[in-house]
Amino acid sequence: MAVFTPVSDGEAAGFLDGYDLGGLVALTPIAEGVENTNYRLETDRGLFVLTLFEGRAEASALPFCLGLTDHLAAAGLPAARPMADRSGGWIGRLNARPAAIVEWRSGAWLRDPDASALKQAGALLARIHLAAADYPGQRGNPVGPLAWRGLADRIAEAASGEAARLLDRVEAEWVALGDPFDEGLPGGAIHADYFPDNLLFDHGAPSGVIDFYFACTAPWTYDLAIALSAWGFDADGRARPDALGAFQDGYESVRRLTPLERAALPCLGRAAALRFTLTRLHDQVFHDPAKLVTPKDPGVFLRRLDYWKEKSR
Repeated sequence: MAVFTPVSDGEAAGFLDGYDLGGLVALTPIAEGVENTNYRLETDRGLFVLTLFEGRAEASALPFCLGLTDHLAAAGLPAARPMADRSGGWIGRLNARPAAIVEWRSGAWLRDPDASALKQAGALLARIHLAAADYPGQRGNPVGPLAWRGLADRIAEAASGEAARLLDRVEAEWVALGDPFDEGLPGGAIHADYFPDNLLFDHGAPSGVIDFYFACTAPWTYDLAIALSAWGFDADGRARPDALGAFQDGYESVRRLTPLERAALPCLGRAAALRFTLTRLHDQVFHDPAKLVTPKDPGVFLRRLDYWKEKSR
């Protein structure tokens, strides 16, 4: 989460007029994250999140993303339901951006999850996959290999020094990897950004899985590879075998990987490392210091690649 587009109290109150959610009490910016503008929205009827969709969030994909969270919530999972406006729609316009209001989920994300939390996070991801198996929506991966070329070319026009060196490494590793997305792998709607800061815990249990705006239709094992890359490494990008094992044990306690998925996991881990290195590098190169957002270091994510390459052998 982040704040790119300012919203005044009056603008938020005007947007709320289209909903039956009560009157505005307080509007508070949420500074974490790097993709969309988010505010904690308090009304006299409860707490919500107001999101203005920026950058990579395609307006045409929002019905898929919000529909998926609604589908998962209906299945009993702790996903934030979108709030319908008075016309029954989920998506409006605010300050020239697509905007939506979603349910506030209690809790906080864990900076240092223990083995129990890791297993619970893995198990919840598997439950998401199973619950989404009958979700009818379809969306191609918005930051998959087809999008990497455009990102890399844009970075190349502006990058210098360490950023240019990182891009050269990404390009070489990308060529070496090829296309790891085997059509024979089981899949469906995935979260595609299942990082610790997108899973809230309350009283020792998951209370909210949020930020589905990279959700797409892809192999479930790719989602697992992303999650392992997010939860199983330290702040410097070094693998934590105990954390990797606990997360995967939790996942497989709900849904066992097939032999084909197990064999594909390291290559999909390499793809995940390249994807997040490339998007983080783009955000770093084009960072606007005037925005209330902190870009993440792409180099520490690229270090995951060495782990996954070793697992590929």
